[in-house]
Amino acid sequence: MTESRAVGTKGMPREEREAQLVVAGTEEFGRAGYAGASMVEIARRVGVTKPLLYQYFGSKDGLYLACLHRAGDRLTEGVATTMAAGGEPERMPLKVLSAIFTTFDHDRYAWRLLRDETVPATGDIAAAAADYRRRLDAFALLGATQLMTSRGLADPVDIEAIAQVWTGVVDSLISWWIDRPDEDAAAMTARCARIMEGLFGW
Repeated sequence: MTESRAVGTKGMPREEREAQLVVAGTEEFGRAGYAGASMVEIARRVGVTKPLLYQYFGSKDGLYLACLHRAGDRLTEGVATTMAAGGEPERMPLKVLSAIFTTFDHDRYAWRLLRDETVPATGDIAAAAADYRRRLDAFALLGATQLMTSRGLADPVDIEAIAQVWTGVVDSLISWWIDRPDEDAAAMTARCARIMEGLFGW
C-alpha cells in the first residue's frame, strides 16, 4: 500500500478522511468565520478526535488553507473555463453567475471563505485569500471591458467602476442565495436571468 492510500481511522483511506474534514471545515468556517470556528466541532462532525484533526492538518490555519484552496481553485477554474468558452458579451454575466452557482450548489459556505474578514491580517491565509480575490477581480474587469467595448464605451475608469459594481452584485447575490437551500443552481440562474431581463433588458 502506498503512503497516499494509508489507512486512517476506522479503516478509511487517509485522503478520504482528509476530504471529509475539508468539507466539514468549509461549512464550519463558512458559518462561523475563521475566528469563531471550532476545531472540536469540525472533528465531531466527521467522527474523529481533535488530535487526529491536528495530525492531518497541523493547525487551524492548515485546515483553513486547505478549505480555502479547495474553494478558490474550484471557483477560479470554473469562471476561467466559462469565460474562455466565449460568447456574446451581454450573455457572459449570466454565464459566469451560473458557473458559480453550479460550483457551490452543494457547498455554499465555501464562498464565504474568500471574503472572511475574521482571518489573520497577515500570513499564508491572508495572502492566499488576497490572491484569489485579485484573480476574480481580473475576471470581472475583463468581462466589463468586453461588455462595455461591445457597446462602444471604452473609458477605462468607467470600466473599472463597472467591474467593481459587478463584484459587489455577485457577492450580494451569492450571500442571499447561501441561506436558501431549497433554491438550487438552476433555479437561481433562472432567477438572475429574470432580474437581468427586468433591469437591463438582457
